[in-house]
Amino acid sequence: MNKIIIFFICIFFFTGCSFNKNSKFWTSSQKITQENLPKYKEIFSEEKALEKEFNANISINLGNIENIDFKARDHFNNDSRINFAGNLKKSSRYKFSKIKNFYQFEPKISFDNENVIFFNNKGSVLKFNEKSKLIWKKNYYSKSEKKLKPILQFANNGSILIAADNIAKYFALDLNTGDQLWSKSNLAPFNSQIKIYQDKFFIIDFSNTLRCFSITDGQELWNIKTENSLIRSQKKLSMVIVNDFLYFNNSIGDISAVDIKKGELSWQLPTQSSLIYESAFSLETSDLITDGNTLFFSNNKNQFFSIDIGTGSFNWKNKVNSNLRPSLIGNYIFTISIEGYLIVIEKNSGNIIRVTDIFSGIKKKKREKIKPVGFIIGADNIYLTTNNGRLMIIDIKNGRTNSILKIDSDKISRPFVLNKNMYVVKDNAIIKLN
Repeated sequence: MNKIIIFFICIFFFTGCSFNKNSKFWTSSQKITQENLPKYKEIFSEEKALEKEFNANISINLGNIENIDFKARDHFNNDSRINFAGNLKKSSRYKFSKIKNFYQFEPKISFDNENVIFFNNKGSVLKFNEKSKLIWKKNYYSKSEKKLKPILQFANNGSILIAADNIAKYFALDLNTGDQLWSKSNLAPFNSQIKIYQDKFFIIDFSNTLRCFSITDGQELWNIKTENSLIRSQKKLSMVIVNDFLYFNNSIGDISAVDIKKGELSWQLPTQSSLIYESAFSLETSDLITDGNTLFFSNNKNQFFSIDIGTGSFNWKNKVNSNLRPSLIGNYIFTISIEGYLIVIEKNSGNIIRVTDIFSGIKKKKREKIKPVGFIIGADNIYLTTNNGRLMIIDIKNGRTNSILKIDSDKISRPFVLNKNMYVVKDNAIIKLN
């Protein structure tokens, strides 16, 4: 009986993503509302692990910002520290019809130099310049496909844009013109990041299969199948590339290493017990990140892992409850727990250096409903988005929340930065902050 109930719950969550028909262009700039924060109060009550502060008075000094090229950031999934210190005084937005069940998806903005690439409610691919002017708009879906309201993921290599969706279609466009180069269909919908490496690209589908395709014509070159599960998490899967090896996770928590040239599995490491098969739908793993020698990631089961990429063995494991992509800067790992605690970890030992409560100024009743969505680390501050449309600005050195900006009333995506502008996505608009 339990399996039948779980099966119908799965079907319910997999119903398509629909939009309304209204669509507008970028709005005029509006002032961003800043919320008042009460004075900070220490919290030392009896709570679960890492639900209280630790070494809260320690100051973190990151020094100068290192220059990391875009390809390295993309292959390692590590945003590191971005040279951004925007004043965030005004916002404008490009509106499109509302994405149903937006909270289930993690859409990503793709950048081409100064240009922004996204999609609308019918699968049209849109390219804007730095002044928010539409350069081109292309749609290659049939009428029946448009009704399915495809959700797209993007990656580009500077000349070719690769797109894949949740209705099992993938295609390539000329990045300059938007003209279609080729289009293919897969056996299952896609549910991961897209990574480009030389003349190949990689993506994982809902059958927990990593697929390698040719950028030239979209033909499948090889695939690696991992353990499948009836219950499939909506959390987007991730991968990193180091030299000629690709490392990826699947929906039941396994980490796999693949030789890209041979298309062969090098090692595989389960991170969950067999009990996870009964609760796979609830497992939410953060993006994998790497420094080139070690994989780092966490999940919503109160686990943070460090894994040696050469041997596939655990270096350490700590109790951190987070499904957000961590950020690695030098010897420091930064992450934010689901409960609203900024945690700084020493990467080699796994020792927790500092825990600060970034939700301390929020009333208890409101706090219980607020969940962090994603963050980036800028020159002096950490910028965190939440599921109630807020952008929290947190001081890196002391871990305290300096201000909270009201961007919207509903969930907004993790922040993206291009030059002096920050972008977030909500269910019916791209929001640009400057």
